[in-house]
Amino acid sequence: MVDYRIDDLARAAGTTVRNVRVYQDRDLLPPPRKEGRTAIYSDAHLTRLKLIISMLERGYAFAQIKEMLGAWESGRSLGEVLGLEEAVADRTWAKEQPRTVTLGELRRRFGTQITPSAIKRIIDLGILERRGRGFVTTSPLLYDAASEMVDLGIPLSDTLTIAEELLRKVDSLGEDLADLVREHVVTRVSSAEEATPFYGEVIDRLRPLVFNALQAAAIRSAERLIPAVVGERMAEVMSQREVAGSNRETAGH
Repeated sequence: MVDYRIDDLARAAGTTVRNVRVYQDRDLLPPPRKEGRTAIYSDAHLTRLKLIISMLERGYAFAQIKEMLGAWESGRSLGEVLGLEEAVADRTWAKEQPRTVTLGELRRRFGTQITPSAIKRIIDLGILERRGRGFVTTSPLLYDAASEMVDLGIPLSDTLTIAEELLRKVDSLGEDLADLVREHVVTRVSSAEEATPFYGEVIDRLRPLVFNALQAAAIRSAERLIPAVVGERMAEVMSQREVAGSNRETAGH
């Protein structure tokens, strides 16, 4: 689980520090733990914050959100509620653990291509997050994939463009799946007593389902496209070699 200072939490949720403090003052967001004088937030706070923002965007007032969150929590222990929120935020199912990345490492991996504008693009993609003077990658797989593409000779700007397009398309598919879940799954329970175990089971089943489906689709696409691209180039090289050999034979005669 990732720890956040208040500015990191706000940035990760796409909101402001002022808003985080407002939600906390209105008892919508649980208080952080304290390390000395520093307030430390968790992934569970980030999940709750995103939920609050989503409900506000749907037109709910603070009082309505507080009432609904209170109704959800009534009859449930705080541990059960936080347990569900942490299950939502938990990243261990995908076997990705956040990793610290220094500016020096970025320069070693990407050389002169790692300009301030490139760093901003990587942050906007959600692959990197600022942590003090350094960074944290919350998706080491994407970060390492980008590094590998650049190492193969693909410019970083093109790598980030394809990453943007990939994430956009995956997010679009995710929204389509979310619509199906909203329509056919989450409406099946209506009481707080049923909600926590039911939604916990839904999360546990959906995560590997989505992961395995995307992985299978990616493997199928890679097995079809990559040999084709390499094969086309090999055919070109062989053709050029045959032409060169034929020219030498002609010159010899």
